[in-house]
Amino acid sequence: MRLARTVHLATLLLLAAGCGKNGKTASGYRDTIPLPADTMITRMASVGSYGGRFVIGETTGPKTFNAMIANETSSTDVTNRMFAALTNFDNITQQDTPAIAKSWEISPDGMTGTFHLRHGARFSDGHPISADDILFSFSVALDSIVHPSVQDLLIQNGKKWQISAPDSYTIVIHTPQPSALLVSIAGSVPVMPKHVLEAPFKSGSFQAMYSVSTAPDSIVTSGPWRVKEQVAGEKTVLSRNPYWFGVDAAGHRLPYLDELVYLIVPDQDALDLKFRSGELDGLDNPKPENYRFYADNQQKMNFTLHDLGPRMSTNFFWFNLNKVRKQVPGKKVGQIYVAPEKYAWFNNATFRKAVSMAIDRQSMIPSIFFGDAVKNWSQMTAGNKVWFDSTLVHYDYDPDQAKKLLASLGWKDKNGDGFLEDAQGHTIGFSLKTNSDNKIRVGMGNFIKDDLAKVGIKVTLVPLDFNTLITTLRETFDYDAMLLGLESATPPDPGMGGNVWRSSGRTHYWNETQPKPETPQEARIDHLMDVISSSNDMATRKAAWHEIANTVNEQCWIEWLPTIVLKLPVSNRFGNVEPSVIPHRLIWNIDRVYVKHPA
Repeated sequence: MRLARTVHLATLLLLAAGCGKNGKTASGYRDTIPLPADTMITRMASVGSYGGRFVIGETTGPKTFNAMIANETSSTDVTNRMFAALTNFDNITQQDTPAIAKSWEISPDGMTGTFHLRHGARFSDGHPISADDILFSFSVALDSIVHPSVQDLLIQNGKKWQISAPDSYTIVIHTPQPSALLVSIAGSVPVMPKHVLEAPFKSGSFQAMYSVSTAPDSIVTSGPWRVKEQVAGEKTVLSRNPYWFGVDAAGHRLPYLDELVYLIVPDQDALDLKFRSGELDGLDNPKPENYRFYADNQQKMNFTLHDLGPRMSTNFFWFNLNKVRKQVPGKKVGQIYVAPEKYAWFNNATFRKAVSMAIDRQSMIPSIFFGDAVKNWSQMTAGNKVWFDSTLVHYDYDPDQAKKLLASLGWKDKNGDGFLEDAQGHTIGFSLKTNSDNKIRVGMGNFIKDDLAKVGIKVTLVPLDFNTLITTLRETFDYDAMLLGLESATPPDPGMGGNVWRSSGRTHYWNETQPKPETPQEARIDHLMDVISSSNDMATRKAAWHEIANTVNEQCWIEWLPTIVLKLPVSNRFGNVEPSVIPHRLIWNIDRVYVKHPA
């Protein structure tokens, strides 16, 4: 048994009128809306002032403003700024922090969390945030039709979390077994406005709500930002939520900035040019080939290059073993998506191991990454100081062994064209899809194509627009293999990855949303994920993760590729900038970033 854990945030009690500081700033902004009784003092290096904008570049605009269903980074980079949750996470201290909940207690058995909500917290339209909104948000998160990715964190041993509200300002969460990450998972459910979205949810149209074509004024948010403008293919502009309850140490309401702008550009080369010209204030995903320029021009161009070490985000590809899970026109439930002969190859662990051993990852590093990358064999990369495991099973470059494994399958080059054929005469090969805007992934795809050709496997590289690629991944499943990656969870704990590692997971890429585990290995991983999520003993949790990662690698369900060493250039014009290796690396604390106005 462990002691109850209680967390409190000091609450700033303002003058009797409850008003914020209304001094006019350089931007002309005045905070005229009274602050709530329960404000949230936000940790920051220095008190700033109002005004200005921060411009960041993206190669793809958001697919949705609906935080509950957003799953790709082009959307979550935006929606995570727009919607708050019960708790937040500080990337620097790496601690859970209060948000809509001002404090909480966890029961000694780790199965009950009691969260106390802030009095006076409001949505961006001024409507109060109450326990009803929390209950509504969790009901959406647990809905089997909507099935957002966060749902896989809210189910333990096949049983859903139970959420109740004894009063308007208290939420009680009961878990079916102890949860080591109860607070962090509770903080992963975005709080959505019940007064706006309950009717669409009941009518079955929730997933269509808050599309990118929705009028900005109609999008009601719970976080520090709201949508001001959306121009497809050009930009997304956020402005401050005038009712946000976060304040600095002097009692000024946050955010400081007037606007956060996501400028949409074609690719990483365009991002670089925009930064060099001063049109962007920072880069979150720069190409390593430009690191030398950034290092050499920091003083001249008034920016700082922050060296953060290996990314916590990964690159990899996988083979499509997905089956039809619900009735769709022209397909039967249980039907495979790929050609039968390809499914037979892809479903063979020997084939997948041979593919892994044919890839020369070390040669990619000086060529594609200009030396700024490391080989990687897990979602917990070398950037994760707590969970990185250097002892995992992996199948690195060994082309001779790859050829032997392929020969053991009875495959031969019967017609002398350089590529193997199976017993039925099918050429062994597959298409590999990736996003065209990411030059590094396209480069890795070309390396894979050339390396696999040397062992007799024909690869056709198919770069696609990112949002088209995501539609292929999520809706049509029209692909053989796909090269993408995963962002680290926040916090960066494997227990937060239930949507990836559980067989039922929405991001269990190679075979998603299995009604029950279709392999013994996946059944074992489901059990081990229960261990990770329920145990508070770190040695037990690490042993379970080691077995999961080893199993994934032994099966080669994921073909791991190198991970970038991350260096981010950011303008020196801004205060409270705290780049972090944990996503979102650059703007995770943008609500407290400010423009340094001349003295």
